[in-house]
Amino acid sequence: MIHERLTSLAAAEGAASRAGGRTTSLTVVGTPGERRVTMFADACVRYGLREPAVLPWTSVLRGQDIPLEPGTLVRIESPGEDAGADALLRGPGEPSRVGGGADWHAAFTAGTARIRRAVERTPGAVLLADVDEIAVMFDKRLCHARLSAAGVPVPAALPGPVGGYAELRERMGQAGWGRVFVKPAHGSSASGVVALQTSGHRIKAVTSAELSADGLHNSLRVRSYEDEADVAAIVDLLAGDGLHVERWFPKAGLDGRTIDLRVVVVDGTPTHAVVRASRTPMTNLHLGGERGDLGAVRTRLGPQGWERVTEACARAASCFPGSLTAGVDLMIGVNWRSVAVAEVNAFGDLLPRLTGFPGGGAEHLNTYEAQVRAILARRTAAPDAAAHHPAVPAPAGGNAGG
Repeated sequence: MIHERLTSLAAAEGAASRAGGRTTSLTVVGTPGERRVTMFADACVRYGLREPAVLPWTSVLRGQDIPLEPGTLVRIESPGEDAGADALLRGPGEPSRVGGGADWHAAFTAGTARIRRAVERTPGAVLLADVDEIAVMFDKRLCHARLSAAGVPVPAALPGPVGGYAELRERMGQAGWGRVFVKPAHGSSASGVVALQTSGHRIKAVTSAELSADGLHNSLRVRSYEDEADVAAIVDLLAGDGLHVERWFPKAGLDGRTIDLRVVVVDGTPTHAVVRASRTPMTNLHLGGERGDLGAVRTRLGPQGWERVTEACARAASCFPGSLTAGVDLMIGVNWRSVAVAEVNAFGDLLPRLTGFPGGGAEHLNTYEAQVRAILARRTAAPDAAAHHPAVPAPAGGNAGG
């Protein structure tokens, strides 16, 4: 869908250029000065485009006007690192608190709907992502269901709502599952995720959430709880915002660490991948995970195994055809043959100092450069526009993203 919109825009822009009109601009909805915004802007400039205008998320969420230049391409970025935006999304309170995901999702989707309406009433403006698809990616239950329906390999999940700890244990018993991942339906960055293991009367929950007298708070330290009362309190606190519960997928390991992959898919093609390695079930880099050796993983998988990885990621991204890019969290089984998609992230492209993997077609580009190149390639697909906007195979000045 996005391909057709950009190609149509390219034809219109070609006609405007012949008539002396202005070339298409870009606008980013994000946080001014935040690294996602500046890295994308740097990529635009390297490709000879002017720096995008920035529309602050706080303005959108406060209901202020959304001024857009006619013909602009609109990129929606994550509001995640903006404390002011977070307060508007979740409501006032301690920023480190876990919870408020349902309120966040409702306010966020209302904001993206406002952006879509502004684009629709601006002549020639085009969204670079489908806001309905972004909403699905931010609901783990809906995302899992969409992937599963499309035949993408995913872990098994408990159907329907799970109301709290007592119901969770009952449903686990009915399914015969002793190990699960309990995920807030609208969480991100592993906030509130609990890796739960049970065996008879023994229980162990691993999470980055810290249980205190005033609730749950995010922590950069992964910790374990083995008192059932504590575990029950954690799950019950999380359940208010909705839960998604998946059967534990045993992941492969290298050098004593569990691994998984974040794979960025641009315009339908997997281009970048980072190995996340950890001694805990949470491999997120901000929780102590480390970047592993992608070459070693590809060697261990072999050509056919790597093809299974990239094919699964491409299939997952194809479930969101209106989105230019997606960050796919891909798990490799302990047998190094099976794979499963854990999540698809709308804003999963923030991988500083990483260039494309060999054979992915973006070997010398960072994730933002690859996206700008894809935008330009689609704009030049229309014959009338090709003469005015030749495709650029690499950014001016060489690779600056490694």
